[in-house]
Order: sequence, then C-alpha cells, then structure tokens
Amino acid sequence: MNAESILKSYQHFGIHLGLERIKQLLGKLDNPHKQVPIIHIAGTNGKGSVCAYLSSVLTEAGYRVGRYTSPHLIDWTERICINQKPISPTELQAYLQRVIAATQDDTETPTQFEIITAVAWLYFAEQKTDIAVIETGLGGRLDATNVCENPLASIITSISLEHWQILGPTVADIAREKAGILKSKSPAIIGELPEDARIVIEKRIQELDCPATWVKPAIDLGQGFAEYQSNQNTVTIKYELPLLGKIQLMNSAMAIATIQTLQNQGWKISQTAIKNGIAKTQWLGRLQQTTWKNRQILIDGAHNPAAAIALREYVDDLNISQPPINWVIGILATKDCDDILKALLKKGDRLYLVPIPDQNSTSPAELAALAQIICPELTLCQTFPDLTTALDNAVVENNLTVICGSLYLVGHFLKIQTSRIHQR
Repeated sequence: MNAESILKSYQHFGIHLGLERIKQLLGKLDNPHKQVPIIHIAGTNGKGSVCAYLSSVLTEAGYRVGRYTSPHLIDWTERICINQKPISPTELQAYLQRVIAATQDDTETPTQFEIITAVAWLYFAEQKTDIAVIETGLGGRLDATNVCENPLASIITSISLEHWQILGPTVADIAREKAGILKSKSPAIIGELPEDARIVIEKRIQELDCPATWVKPAIDLGQGFAEYQSNQNTVTIKYELPLLGKIQLMNSAMAIATIQTLQNQGWKISQTAIKNGIAKTQWLGRLQQTTWKNRQILIDGAHNPAAAIALREYVDDLNISQPPINWVIGILATKDCDDILKALLKKGDRLYLVPIPDQNSTSPAELAALAQIICPELTLCQTFPDLTTALDNAVVENNLTVICGSLYLVGHFLKIQTSRIHQR
C-alpha cells in the first residue's frame, strides 16, 4: 500500500478531537515531540502563510526547519517539509508503516490526522531539525498538534466563525478553543481579533502569564513592498512581499514579530535573513495567478466567509472599473455557503458551479438556488459536472476568472494542471 491508500483507510474514523490517543501513540514512539523546539500556530485564516514565511526566514538564517501544515493541495507529502522540501513518497510510506505498527495494541484507533501528525513529529525528530513550525489542524485545545508544553512561541493569527459545529457557535467559543495552544509563560503572538475573541484571548494570556505581542499590520509601501514596525517602533524592516492580498500585511508582520521573539531567546536571525526569507516565500493556492488554455486566471481557497471577503476585496482592487467576474466555485457541505456567496457575488457576475471530487461537497444545484436568492442580478448562474468543463466555459469570457470556495477544489485544479504539463 502506498501512503495515499494507507491514510485513506483511516479516513472513516473522521474528526475526533482529543489528546489521549496522540499522547499514547507518541509515547510508544519515544516522544519525538519533546525532541524538537516548536512554534505553534492556530487561527481561522492566515496560518499557512505565516508558517510559510517563518520556515522560509528560518531556513534563510541557516537552520534546519521542519514545517507541518494541512490540508495538502496535491499530495500528502506537502504537509511535512524540511527546509521547504517535502518528505519523499518513499519516506512517508516508511514512516507511516512504523507509526501504524505502534498502534497495534491500542484499544482506540487513532484518527487519520493523528497518524499523519505522529509521522511529522517522528520525522522531524529523526531528521534532527533545529526547529519545527507546526500548524494546528482544527481548533487548538484538543488538536493533535497540541502536545508540547513549552513552545518557543504560540501564534493566533485570526478568529472568525468556522467549524462552529465542532468548536462552538460563537466567536468567543472558537477563541477559547484556539487559546488552548497558549502555554504558561510562553510568548504569545496575536493578530487582529474581533472584540469578543480578543477578550477571551486576553484573559487566557493573563491567566498563563504569557509575554504577549499584539501585532499590527505592516505598512503597504506599494510596488510589492511593505514595512514592519515593532510595537515600540524600535525596529523597522522594509521588505519585498511576494504573496498577494492585503491580508499578507498582517501575516508577514506576525511572522516577523515571532522572529523577533526568537531573536530575544538567542536565535541568530539577521535582518538580511528576514528580508530574503520573506521575499522567497511561496504558498500555493492562495491568491495565486496561473493560466488555463493560455488565459490568466486566479485561484484561491476562500473556504470561509472571512477569506471570501478578503478575496472579493483583492479582486475589486484588481478591477478598479468593476467589470463582472467569472466565478468557478465549489464548496464543502460543512461550510457556510450562504455567507461565502454573499461575500463574493455582485451584480453582473457569472457563476459556474461544480462539485468537489472525493469530498462531501454542496451540490451545484443547491448552490445555484442559493446564489440566485443572494444575487438575483447575476449574468449567468449555471451548474457543471466537473471543473474542467466549467473552466472551459468560463475562460471564453474575457473577464477575470477565479476558482475558489474550497482548498480541495484548488488542489484538484492544481492536480489537473500538473497532469497536463506532464503529458506534454
């Protein structure tokens, strides 16, 4: 069995939050999570970008850097990287077999996420990484990544309503779950939060006596450059910002604030390493410009309302004259379809609705009915059996075409694109 089929066999166990199974499993593997210093990252949006910035800067500074993120876009190896290089398929399969062997006597089977998380810890420990940048999977308090008592820093990027079925119905409930990654006296790096979330996080920071940095967005200098200023304005860094969208002013600032925390702990990271590391950062599938049939298109996950708002803002900035947009959209059944579509759609836009392969996605017909209620002045609202057919129809129009609504849909597009390139 290859890695994909091994992991698929654990898919039916679903999402089952809790730390007992992962702690038991890691104990059998000689507690690899205790052998690697980590930066731990939670938040509704921005986690992946912050992970990408941090791992790039730390690599540039000369460290051996592990990075663990989810979900993947094309294949499972993307989730586990050292110095930006994914684990090889052969290594992933071998590590999976070792981790699964350690579960044989367990009374309760670990979830798919717990298995891959244990692989990441074991790989980073055995590969002698100097530091690992670890992204939570869902929430924080009971997430399988939340097993380290003394992180170098804990980051909460943003908080808005998502996964409310699991984490709780309000922003304050979700904030309490994400605050679970904060640890006693360990530095906390916090982005801009809604008031209800900020109150919860502030209270937890006080209870744990965490040195806290509340980060402000970097200043947009234009021409793809930004300027970071520390809270006391004692440090100013001008840098090239390669990732698109205003949200990256905050994401890059949080990464730099975290790097400053590491510098204060004795890590050797120069300003040159910060600037070069940020400039070299790559993060697939987030406001990424690419092509389909020689036509420029934009791809972005935009899988929750906050991300959809940011995408619409970016698209409007691109199109000052406000021409209609061709939206190619698929959304998971667990997501807030209503608010995502409300954030994206405007009068005159064209909407091409598709299913997401191998996922529990909202039916295109259901999305179409919802969209026509939300925005009855669409020029087109049509369903398609698959992404390629929808794209072929969309790019005939001269307006900007955007694929969004799910990272899984974006990943499916990238697989198709990669396959076509290999066939040439």
